[in-house]
Amino acid sequence: MSSSPLSKKRRVSESETKTGSNCSSSSSVRTELPCTTSSTPANGMAKNGSETEIDEGLYSRQLYVLGHEAMKRMQNSNVLISGMRGLGVEIAKNVILAGVKTVTIHDSAAAEWRDLSSQFYLREEDLGKNRAETTQPRLAELNSYVSVSAYTGALTEEYLQQFQVVVLTNPSLEEQLKIAEVCHSKGIKLVIADTRGLFGQLFCDFGEEMIVLDPNGEQPLSAMISMITKDGAGVITCLDEARHGFESGDYVTFTEIQGMTELNNCEPVEIKVLGPYTFSICDTSSFSDYVRGGIVSQVKMPKKISFKSLSASLAEPELVLTDFAKFERPGQLHLGFQALHQYQKQHGRVPKPWSQSDAEEFVSLCKSLNESLTGSAKQEQLDEGLLKKLAYLAMGDLAPVNAFIGGLAAQEVMKACTGKFMPIMQWLYFDALECLSEEEGVMLSEEECAPRNCRYDGQIAVFGSKLQEKLSKQRYFLVGAGAIGCELLKNFALIGLASGEGGEVIVTDMDTIEKSNLNRQFLFRPWDVTKMKSDTAAAAVKQMNPDIRITSHQNRVCPDTERVYDDDFFEGLDGVTNALDNVDARMYMDRRCVYYRKPLLESGTLGTKGNVQVVIPFLTESYSSSQDPPEKSIPICTLKNFPNAIEHTLQWARDEFEGLFKQPAENAMQYLTDPKFLERTLKLPGAQPLEVLEAVYKSLVTDCPRSWEDCVAWARNHWQCQYNNNIRQLLHNFPPEQLTSSGAPFWSGPKRCPHHLEFSTSNDLHVDYIMASANLLAKTYGVPGSRDRAALVKILDAVHVPQFTPRSGVTIHVSDQELQNANSSTDDGRLEELKSLLPKSDCLSKFKLTAIDFEKDDDTNFHMDFIVAASNLRAENYDIPPADRHKSKLIAGKIIPAIATTTAAVVGLVCLELFKIVQGHQKVESFKNGFMNLALPFFAFSEPIAAPKHKYYEQDWTLWDRFEVKGLQDDGKEMTLKQFLDYFKNEHKLEITMLSQGVSMLYSFFMPPAKLKERLSQPMTEIVTKVSKKKLGKHVKALVFELCCNDDTDEDVEVPYVRYTIR
Repeated sequence: MSSSPLSKKRRVSESETKTGSNCSSSSSVRTELPCTTSSTPANGMAKNGSETEIDEGLYSRQLYVLGHEAMKRMQNSNVLISGMRGLGVEIAKNVILAGVKTVTIHDSAAAEWRDLSSQFYLREEDLGKNRAETTQPRLAELNSYVSVSAYTGALTEEYLQQFQVVVLTNPSLEEQLKIAEVCHSKGIKLVIADTRGLFGQLFCDFGEEMIVLDPNGEQPLSAMISMITKDGAGVITCLDEARHGFESGDYVTFTEIQGMTELNNCEPVEIKVLGPYTFSICDTSSFSDYVRGGIVSQVKMPKKISFKSLSASLAEPELVLTDFAKFERPGQLHLGFQALHQYQKQHGRVPKPWSQSDAEEFVSLCKSLNESLTGSAKQEQLDEGLLKKLAYLAMGDLAPVNAFIGGLAAQEVMKACTGKFMPIMQWLYFDALECLSEEEGVMLSEEECAPRNCRYDGQIAVFGSKLQEKLSKQRYFLVGAGAIGCELLKNFALIGLASGEGGEVIVTDMDTIEKSNLNRQFLFRPWDVTKMKSDTAAAAVKQMNPDIRITSHQNRVCPDTERVYDDDFFEGLDGVTNALDNVDARMYMDRRCVYYRKPLLESGTLGTKGNVQVVIPFLTESYSSSQDPPEKSIPICTLKNFPNAIEHTLQWARDEFEGLFKQPAENAMQYLTDPKFLERTLKLPGAQPLEVLEAVYKSLVTDCPRSWEDCVAWARNHWQCQYNNNIRQLLHNFPPEQLTSSGAPFWSGPKRCPHHLEFSTSNDLHVDYIMASANLLAKTYGVPGSRDRAALVKILDAVHVPQFTPRSGVTIHVSDQELQNANSSTDDGRLEELKSLLPKSDCLSKFKLTAIDFEKDDDTNFHMDFIVAASNLRAENYDIPPADRHKSKLIAGKIIPAIATTTAAVVGLVCLELFKIVQGHQKVESFKNGFMNLALPFFAFSEPIAAPKHKYYEQDWTLWDRFEVKGLQDDGKEMTLKQFLDYFKNEHKLEITMLSQGVSMLYSFFMPPAKLKERLSQPMTEIVTKVSKKKLGKHVKALVFELCCNDDTDEDVEVPYVRYTIR
């Protein structure tokens, strides 16, 4: 784990460009962090300048979303964000984390009570102070590569010209139109964002000619070719290992084709898809005959798009749909938001919360405005109910809506800076009216929603004061304090969750903060690196809302911590929110929530993609009800002998790492310390006992180094074995010209013919490999390592490398099936020999080996150095294009690409579902599961799937149902197995045929009679402890039993599980 944020990876030019430098000191303020030198602040991050390198330690997860070129373009962008209420600060936070050059925040107004509903960098003591000036130092801490300044003056044409992107969040429509005209004419990209209660609006104008370099951000596809026809439109057939995945209109180019070489490295050519394995290209009739082979690769083509100005777009709007179930709403809201500006101009305010008279006046205004419109903006019929709700909620200011719209708006800013991903064309409207009461026509009173001069005024304006009280008493368990966890905690603090008597948020995360977290886990700062995530996050949100009652834990959620998170703990909760990064932990928490019948809010992100799932007891299916298909694994023989893609060589390198520096050390130490290790190993199937003991023998005897020189010699000989000897043996078995039994070339299709490498100390990659593997072996044995390359080369010159001659009779398996069949046999003679050769453990009692766990994010530990060198050398063996360190880390480290914008937007949607849960919504159609891809942009909402129903006799049941059985009877004695079986027979007319608890079988109809007789008279808990060989902890109040049953017709029936209460 990287423990230091101090690696400095940027060159900085002498001069720094400062936005706002032409402003007077009264209207511009800037905070610089204290510097150790003129260019490097104390935390080691260089300031942004014109000549920069990207700090991969900080931006690594985002780089996998955007790429280096887009990041470089972003680092040259100056952004203005006007309006520092909740929405403005959300956008600014995301844009600063992203790493633009400068951000100027603008606001001329002072902080007021209702701002605290969603402005997380304003405190109660800031009321009356300028919003931009107060917020600026807090935003500046987020990313010291980004220069952040505050401006409170007028947005003149001259002032605006220093920015590449301008974001407006709360000016009047008149002001918007004036600024939009300047931006459109001067080529400044414009984003307008607005939220009103449960409604949101977003507009983009990126000029009359914008080039989108990558519309979707997906990795370019490639496929192997099996045939190309000579035709007016040549038809290409791909190998049927996998579908090609192309779409008509894609552009492709070719490499490695034998025969029809005219296509190799041709200019990108457009394709037309004919089927899952075929597509057509240009005229190939005059080309040479196709012989064999070839790879087709997708090419991302730049796309030119044009935006209309704001004034033109108001009259003729292009609308992006966020919810297909609300097809008519965007047009209505387009009119409604304009009418709000008009109402505000007339009255100096928006309609009062839930004011009937203001809402009616507003609807009249909408009607007259609609009549004056021409073109597509004019609505045939007004949805008066919708427009009234817009009026009722217009004064509202909700943190979750700002998080959603703010995440989207910040992503649009990044698109404007980089040309990466498709922008919103051009209007987007959003509403979450399902958060209001489920009962039709329920009206809140003006009094209930009137401002109270408290931090929740923006929220009370929407939901009234009663919900605020409910929110304050909630007890919620948040699992994870990473990116999603930080955003959730921010929202919890702002909405007032657990801020009153009886309320509590319990957050658990066993991880410490690493430098790469700082790019999106916005509650953490460089000086927090190595501290616990949960503690730091809890302290940070306490600053945002001192009233939040929060407790931080450092526990993993798993069976081992069920003493902590026991029945009492779960029964005291109102709900659970997951912020996890793996499926296993998600499924575990899902099972716990189903058992304790608690609502679960589940979410996840992958780059620009995000999803939200809401799980409601007795209403919806659970998270585990549906699963993604398993990831396709790479066949072993492909890894061992026939790689054809860099993914194969990287997986091979990862396997090498485990097989050289982790497993042998673990096995050797187990052999030395565990007397039963040998006995257990000999019971393993197939050739495994031999493999394990050979590895132990090597670790303790033949490969055991005494010095650094020994480590280098081992690494040099291992290099020779892997990249020279083994390849020569493979080609001895299967020469380049070898044919298969059907007469086809053996080395064709997915089998690439390799060539061996010759070692050279003048080849940097060869020396990199030796340096990394020798140091890793040295660490395993506690031998001092070295980083001296010159000394290493000298040692290498003296290393003896035995001559190798390929042998006949060596078996190399061509398929996994062959390998499996061969593995069933084992060399018993060698096994016996090894048992006698292995040194006795008492002779080596002080000997210690350290198994190395792979850690991708520490650039000083040689782990990634080894992976990159090992993988690229093997890629060279097979003529596979190599991968740089950045790409290698992504694939080998199984890194999940991540960006702050998606996280913010997803968590906004999660917290909208939380409002519904706290209010007690009970209709499945009130809840929304959501999916988004901000790159496209694409949004889809659907009601959760209802829990599937099952039946026995006339009894319906779902996964939320169970049999409740009290183990302790009235006489104080516990139920025996016989009484348990009789209970089901008499009460439910079910004959139990099998009964289990966890992995322990307690009863079955085919049990031996003597064993059955003994068990029938025993109490249930006694049987459980006997069979499982585990004592029941004092925290266990109930046991879960699974049943197989027959009904009274002797038919097998599916039934719920049993909750058997013992305390």
